[in-house]
This record gives sequence, C-alpha cells and structure tokens, in this order.
Amino acid sequence: MGTPDSAPVTAAPPQELEPYLEPGRKLFAGEAEFTWAASRIDNLPPMKGLEIAFAGRSNVGKSSLANALTGRKTLARTSHTPGRTQQLNFFDLAGRLTLVDMPGYGYAAAAKEKVEAWTSLIHAYLRGRANLARVYVLVDARHGLKPVDSGVLDTLDQAGVSYQIVLTKADELKTGELERRVGETAAAIARRPAAFPEIQPTSSRTGVGIPELRAAVAKLLADRGEGGTAPSSAS
Repeated sequence: MGTPDSAPVTAAPPQELEPYLEPGRKLFAGEAEFTWAASRIDNLPPMKGLEIAFAGRSNVGKSSLANALTGRKTLARTSHTPGRTQQLNFFDLAGRLTLVDMPGYGYAAAAKEKVEAWTSLIHAYLRGRANLARVYVLVDARHGLKPVDSGVLDTLDQAGVSYQIVLTKADELKTGELERRVGETAAAIARRPAAFPEIQPTSSRTGVGIPELRAAVAKLLADRGEGGTAPSSAS
C-alpha cells in the first residue's frame, strides 16, 4: 500500500475541517489516562463534560484507533482475539473530553450469556448517557455495514444520539474500492435521522484519516461550546 493508485481517499470536506486540524492535534497530544471501567450500567462514572464513544463489531479496531488518535501504543489494550474488550473503558483527555472504548458486539464465539450482557450494556449506555456528544461507529472498510450493526444504529437513532461512521483498515482497499465503500455506506445511512452524513476512512496502521478524525472531534467540541479551539472565522 501507499502508492497513488492505492492510497485511500477521505470523504470529509477539507475546507470544513482544515481550521480544526491543529486544535485536533493538540487535543489528542495532551495528557490522556484511563479513569474508569464499567461492566454494568449501574457502575458508570458520574457524568462530567462531554463524552465520545467508539462502538463497533468485535475486532474492528476500536482500541487501535484510540491509540492512533492519541499517538500512544498502550492507551487502550489491543488484541487480535475478538471479544477481548468486555467493559466500557473511560479515558480522560486532559480534562477536556472523555473517550469511551466500548465492548465489541456481534462476537458469536463467546458464551451466549456473556454476549447478551455485553449487548445489553452497550445499548443501555447508548440510550441513557446525557453527556454523550457523538458515537463513532467503526466499520471494517473491507466488509462494510453488516446486519449486526443495524441494531446499534437503530438504538442511536431512537435515542437521538449523533453518530458518525468511521471506516477502519482503509489501507487494505485500493482507491476505487474505498470510494465505492464510502458511497455504499453513505447511501445506507442517508435516511437515518441521527447519522452524521460524512463517512471518515481511517487506518491506524498508516495514519490515513487520523488527522481528519481528530479535527472532526475538535470541531464537535467547538460546536458544543467546549474549549473554543477553532478560529472565529471557521464555520
């Protein structure tokens, strides 16, 4: 990978995110630390400031993306074994934002009771967290949206929680393939009321799309009146 013919493209308009690239870099370059783990909905930490969450199928790359965004190798534990993350893990970003790494869903090889518990925890958190500003739903670019993703998207739509689709492992596709995947994904969520329209391809391995995703989070904070990191001329 890495040649002009195979380099992934990004769907987010450069003019919209460009003013937030540096604020986004600074946001994720600051202090970041693990603060809380919850395996039950009654064990969540008190709500403080804004939260963003990473959701997605097992082994889609949530922990790897968290590490890539923060420039750390061990902020979130990664594993090639699906189902390794079994709880909601909360990370504080310099007191400005909380990042939540969620258990992967759709892992059929785990015990049925455990899968049901994870699924219940995920949906309860997504429905009831008032300070949850946006959920980034990670989808493997090689495979696209699957039926198992629909339940989570339905929950987010019903709860009115804003979410954006992030395509992971985008470096595994050639440009034409990735463009088609972006288009298919955008069409699939077009009528969903809580879906953010832009699809963001990323690669935790090559860094493609990481600056844009950081910028998108910085813009979200600015739009919510948190931090005031963007230039006043930015839209």
